Amino acid sequence: MSSSDLPLAIGIDMGGTSVKYGVVRGAEILRSGEPIVTDDFKGPKALIAEMTRRVHQLRGDFPGIEAVGIGVPGFVDVQRGVVHELTNVPGWKEVPVRNLLTASTGLPCFAENDANAMCFAEFMHGAGQGARNMIAITLGTGVGGGLVLDGRLYRGSSFGAGEVGQMSIDWRGQPFVHGNVGALESYTGIGPLAKRAAYLYRKAKIKKTAEELQPRALAAAVKQKDPVALQVWDEFTSQLSTGLVNAVWLLNPDRIVIGGGIAKAGKLIFDPLWKKMKGQLAASFTKHLKVVPAQFGNDAGIIGSAAVALEAISA
Repeated sequence: MSSSDLPLAIGIDMGGTSVKYGVVRGAEILRSGEPIVTDDFKGPKALIAEMTRRVHQLRGDFPGIEAVGIGVPGFVDVQRGVVHELTNVPGWKEVPVRNLLTASTGLPCFAENDANAMCFAEFMHGAGQGARNMIAITLGTGVGGGLVLDGRLYRGSSFGAGEVGQMSIDWRGQPFVHGNVGALESYTGIGPLAKRAAYLYRKAKIKKTAEELQPRALAAAVKQKDPVALQVWDEFTSQLSTGLVNAVWLLNPDRIVIGGGIAKAGKLIFDPLWKKMKGQLAASFTKHLKVVPAQFGNDAGIIGSAAVALEAISA
């Protein structure tokens, strides 16, 4: 099937501050609209009404659209299409978003966790193509994750599987949400990374601005052989390796796809990470395993949400 024969869907990527959306064919976003600012709409019904208006606008130019998918940063009952709660968006508790969007747009609509949407985008059309078992993670403010097992998106018994960032790498470590001590995210998110760097620079009696403690600046400092930045980076890749190695021993994937802002450091992360992972795994695990950067970046949520919707209507 050529790309022009692929079905059309609308993907909606809902973040804490804005909603991005677009018409998708395969890996291509044919048209996207101006992001919707979530703070401009009070409560889920008003925001869903605005999403509906944007969907109708797109359908005017793309009448062949078959479905709508929405990815949200929270726990979703995929079977019922209910968003349990969104941490950074007030009022989104037990919202039947699938039924509301289906009724208002006249199209079949499907809701999915945003990390799962990113995972499915990469598996279907991006860096995960050709894999059978895949772990996808996003390294940003938090550490999100998604799983593809035996060729299918795996969600778990209550649709919460794949939360790699919540896996503990130290049972005596620092407290984290849900009473989870030593969670990977509590060490490798942007905030904890900057906090650790700030502590080590203070210890070395070196003053740094908040901007100089961000991942991009730290990566630049690593290239300049800054000893503090080198220590921060070494700790970070060791912590990330431990979390990913635990997942590999459990799931034995053939691909790990890593996206998010921190992953943009490229080889500075991937080279030491792979070296450390190989030292913690049996050769039979690493022989067929590839650890690669994500392909779609900020577009993954739109592409993946659309792909999830099309997969659902074809099942």
